[in-house]
Amino acid sequence: MNILAITLLQTSAGAPGAAPAGGSGMFWIMMILLFVIMWAFMIRPQRKQQKELEKFRNELKRGDKVVTAGGIYGIVDEIKERSVLIKVDGDVKLRVDKNSIVRDFTEDAPKA
Repeated sequence: MNILAITLLQTSAGAPGAAPAGGSGMFWIMMILLFVIMWAFMIRPQRKQQKELEKFRNELKRGDKVVTAGGIYGIVDEIKERSVLIKVDGDVKLRVDKNSIVRDFTEDAPKA
C-alpha cells in the first residue's frame, strides 16, 4: 500500500459523521492574527520610513549634504521639481533624480 492510501484509511477510521477536530473558525482566527502581526512588524514600519524619506526629499535645500542611492556624496546646488543638481567635487556637478537621494550625511561628515 502506498502512503496516501494509509493516510486515507487512518482519517476515515474515526466515527462516521464525526466533525473533524479544529474547525474552520480557528483557521480564520489564525489567519487574521498572522495578518495583524505581519502588518505590525513589516508593513507599518516600512510605510513610516517611506513617509520620512518623502518628507526629507521635499524639504531639501541648497547646501544640504546628501548621499544618492548609488553612493555618491555631494552638496545640493540646485533643486527642480523632479531633479537635483549636486556638487560632487570641485567644479563637477551631477544632475540626479530627486528619488535617488536617500539620506543626509551632514552628521556623518568629518569635522574640519
